[in-house]
Amino acid sequence: MNFKLDTKDKFHVITLLESNFTADMAAKLSNSLLPYLQNDVKNIVLSLKEMFQIDQAASNSLVSLQQIFNVAKASFVICEMQQPVKDYLESLQLLEKLNYTFTETEAWDIVQMEEMEREFLDDEVNNL
Repeated sequence: MNFKLDTKDKFHVITLLESNFTADMAAKLSNSLLPYLQNDVKNIVLSLKEMFQIDQAASNSLVSLQQIFNVAKASFVICEMQQPVKDYLESLQLLEKLNYTFTETEAWDIVQMEEMEREFLDDEVNNL
């Protein structure tokens, strides 16, 4: 699985450099991303700008990753999804379960807003 990693202050941007996303690749991606939840910088922005096909198992894996990151109080935002991938996810009724944006910049904004929300909620709980 080919990818590009770009680490920012509050998140990592991972760009998958494959045109087809399969179940095997999804398993490798999960194994690669889950250790980030142990780091100080846990948030992931996943760019799918190079991807034009995705299979059902890989689609389900993205939803699972979304849920795992949410439970761990970390952001997982998908961006730059190509229309065929978006259409396929929609046909499986999975698109609405994903946190996705059109651009990488919008994904950065979401991560930063979610970080602020988590900090605010943690402060609120600690002040009770």
